[in-house]
Amino acid sequence: MEDLGKIHQLIVPFYGHNLVFNVEPIIMSWIVIFCLLIFGFLTVRRKNILPGPFQVVGELFVEQLYNLTEDALDREKAKTYAPLVCALFMFLLFSNWLGIIPHLDEPTKDLNTPLSLGLMGFCIAHYAGIKAKGIKKYISGYFQPFVFMLPLNLIGELAKVVSISFRLFGNVMGGSIIILVISYLTYSLLLPPFLNAFFGLFVGTIQAFVFTILTVVYISVQVR
Repeated sequence: MEDLGKIHQLIVPFYGHNLVFNVEPIIMSWIVIFCLLIFGFLTVRRKNILPGPFQVVGELFVEQLYNLTEDALDREKAKTYAPLVCALFMFLLFSNWLGIIPHLDEPTKDLNTPLSLGLMGFCIAHYAGIKAKGIKKYISGYFQPFVFMLPLNLIGELAKVVSISFRLFGNVMGGSIIILVISYLTYSLLLPPFLNAFFGLFVGTIQAFVFTILTVVYISVQVR
């Protein structure tokens, strides 16, 4: 229980200011990236007509997410944004699953990770909107249906980043707190491993999918 909320930070002085880095999320994120690189290597190492298990899983991920992106956008835009959608989903999935392994934590349990991914999706969605509509039509969209709706439209766009980020952070952190409390009360007997699997595998997969879908929807809203 005493570990709850404990964060190791690296503070680097930079021109009179201190740059603060949360150590655990950075290390865990690099572990996830390393696992994804290994998974990618094993998937494409021996491509064959009769695929191996890694190729089957890899093709399943790519095909399903590509089709989903194509349905939400269109065939031409899917070629541009489907790789991003696949990478985002797999990073979040592996991140949420990482907490199942003893002594490892989900990087998404730190608000900075989902918030930075939310900001990334926000920037990409608005870049796609400007590219698809042109800057004049893009800006005029914020004055619809009436001019005085501009503040509400701006708040609505910013609220998307907060909503998508805090949803993922809250679910992952909430699961960790429940597991920690029950482990403390039951002396880590029987129930905590099942809860760990439930929150890591089931809830982690659902939250990774929801975050990815919402990012696709935000892009779709901007380009239409």
